[in-house]
Amino acid sequence: MIGSGKTTLGERLAACLRRPFLDLDRELDGELGRSFHDLVREQGWVPFRELEYALCKRVAAMRGIVCALGGGTVRYEWNRDVLRGTGVTVLLEAELATLAARVRGADRPRVNPGTSLEEDLAAIWASAGHLYRQAADLVYRTDSDRPLGQQIEDLVGLLAPRLSHPGD
Repeated sequence: MIGSGKTTLGERLAACLRRPFLDLDRELDGELGRSFHDLVREQGWVPFRELEYALCKRVAAMRGIVCALGGGTVRYEWNRDVLRGTGVTVLLEAELATLAARVRGADRPRVNPGTSLEEDLAAIWASAGHLYRQAADLVYRTDSDRPLGQQIEDLVGLLAPRLSHPGD
């Protein structure tokens, strides 16, 4: 979900593991040469999801990276299918109020137009929370009072048994 800490934790985790970091949202922006939010506003979600899928296929072919998926990537079966078995997927969870507070200042298009940020997040989680959990190999809460460094240590500890092969 948006605001869960994917980019912040992903960058630090990649550095700790000495692996390259890839942020799917940044990659989308790079492909477009502008913010993917503009694409969504101008053309809707379908062209965005098509581009996201193409990038997921490229990411699925990569090994030894840490990748922050987009906030809605795993809600779509075609993305889950292409990413399944390519590495360890970690769901970063937080209370919806925490997610909303973290992204309140960002100008993001709503998945459910005409709703408040809180209503949008609640609707997304109510309809797709099971898909996020289904796609996850591990779940980690990011709304605790644990310092960022401790969260990275926690994640490394959770991932260590699953990353026994250098290319994972």
